[in-house]
Amino acid sequence: MYTVVRTLFYAISLLPYRALYVIADFFYLIIYYIVGYRKRVVKKNLANSFPEKSEEERKEIERKFYRWLCDYFVETLKLISVSDETFMKHVRFEGMDVVEQCFAEGQDCAGILGHHGNWEYLSASDLGLTSWGFRAVDRGSKATSLAAVCGLIYHPLNNKMFDRLFIEIRQAMRGVCIPKKDILRYLVSYRREGRKTLFGYIADQAPKWENIHLWVDFLNQETPVFTGAERIMSKMNNAVFFIEVERPRRGQYVFKYQLMTREPSKMEHGELTRQYFARLEDSIRRNPSIYLWTHDRWKRTREEFERRYVVKNGHNVGVNR
Repeated sequence: MYTVVRTLFYAISLLPYRALYVIADFFYLIIYYIVGYRKRVVKKNLANSFPEKSEEERKEIERKFYRWLCDYFVETLKLISVSDETFMKHVRFEGMDVVEQCFAEGQDCAGILGHHGNWEYLSASDLGLTSWGFRAVDRGSKATSLAAVCGLIYHPLNNKMFDRLFIEIRQAMRGVCIPKKDILRYLVSYRREGRKTLFGYIADQAPKWENIHLWVDFLNQETPVFTGAERIMSKMNNAVFFIEVERPRRGQYVFKYQLMTREPSKMEHGELTRQYFARLEDSIRRNPSIYLWTHDRWKRTREEFERRYVVKNGHNVGVNR
């Protein structure tokens, strides 16, 4: 089944962008008007996030979001076969000179972003660099060892077939995909080998009850978050970048690497995470239609959490019995 699906997706990916967006328009009509995929969740999220907007304004964001969601799917498929030259006609990376400066001064880097814009494109960040080679995962060949490692931390999908497929898609552009539970071990290993690292953390998922470490005000709602990315960055003393994503027009993305700190270990617990969510909210408010509104990230409330768990000194220490 994997071979069949992979072959079909690869064949679709060979189409030019213009044809892929025609396919996306077709699926938009089906998903939005016929299937109504997760419309209830989207409407609730938009209403709670933008109470100041009229119903018609939120409806317009909703329609644009579903159009972008279909674009995201075909854009991601394109990664399987797209050439570097063609890809770079659609993407621009800014602020990579600061990343290279950190590398030159002996410091590893980490990027933190949300589900805003096509986050899968982050796997090609090495194309924005000029002076550093990366551990490249070439199509049809084994990984080759170069000067540094670029990649994404991901949460494995429950469906094994699609998990394997998305790993292949992400690694097609030379990014290394590492499950989030293994990232610290890999970072330590790369450092021992003398390689510089640049890994992206998507940090706006809804945490499981036992993983809630902090509550922040995000998009007009009290939001549970975990601080695992912050703790790893602090432990590894990474230069931390917020990655702002813009979509000036259809088929065009700009990834802006904005330095947040080069000394995360000196920041108070939770401060880096709070700053990240504040920056992400600013980005979303500027362009709300390219945020992943289908995810029910506000399904857990603080009241229920406090009934379930005991918190001491800002840390979840166990089940409330």
